[in-house]
Amino acid sequence: MRNWQLWELAKIFLVGFFCCFSLANNSQAEALPETLRKIKPSIVGVGTFMPSRSPRGVFLGTGFVIGKGRLVVTNAHVVTKLLNYEKREQWAIFIANGNNPKAAIVERIALDEEHDIAILKLKEGVLPGLILGEASSVREGELFAFTGYPIGMVLGLYPVTHRGIISAISPIAIPMVNSSKLNNKLIRQLQRPYNVFQLDATAYPGNSGSPLYNIETGEVIGVINKVFVKESKENVLSNPSGITYAIPIEHVKNLLSNKGL
Repeated sequence: MRNWQLWELAKIFLVGFFCCFSLANNSQAEALPETLRKIKPSIVGVGTFMPSRSPRGVFLGTGFVIGKGRLVVTNAHVVTKLLNYEKREQWAIFIANGNNPKAAIVERIALDEEHDIAILKLKEGVLPGLILGEASSVREGELFAFTGYPIGMVLGLYPVTHRGIISAISPIAIPMVNSSKLNNKLIRQLQRPYNVFQLDATAYPGNSGSPLYNIETGEVIGVINKVFVKESKENVLSNPSGITYAIPIEHVKNLLSNKGL
């Protein structure tokens, strides 16, 4: 086969590839608005509520409702502060309503600090729950979205959505080149490593606990983590990057199962 024929075949292949890629992106772009409409009622702020404080509600991170509408998933580091029981401080979720979010009291019923996952339970009422997908089906290069509150309630409680590809699936901790960088936490993680999703989208501290979900189905495949994973994976760096990570949803499922939820 002559060179010009090979070149023509290569052009046909490239055109076909980019057409398929474009169609896939267009399909997801068209699906996202409808998916967002369905999932936004399940996205909540997580924090504490104290009747005598001003403001009474303090935002600490993002969470999302699952199951039959009474359980909320967030990061463990979001709900580890000591409550002021003398002044009736309680865990709470904040339901999006712009500049007037509604607060609902919750209790912390399950905690997995190793995987930075926490489960909260509404004391009253229910909210729409999201469906948990399969983290094992996730492939590098696939596009997903996450929705949360990157700057909390500073400008009102308005859900913000970002898209990004899974740029890598890699261990939460890597061996240190310099042993002086090792600490007890890193040693434990090196002994029991597990994979996390690395994203090319930017998340902020308030996004901790946001759901990472399939754009077309809305199924949750991970929990955004902006602090816990970063400290582990980037401990060796003097200037940590702005990379975003997510904990695979299987660890949420395992926690639910272990607690009989």
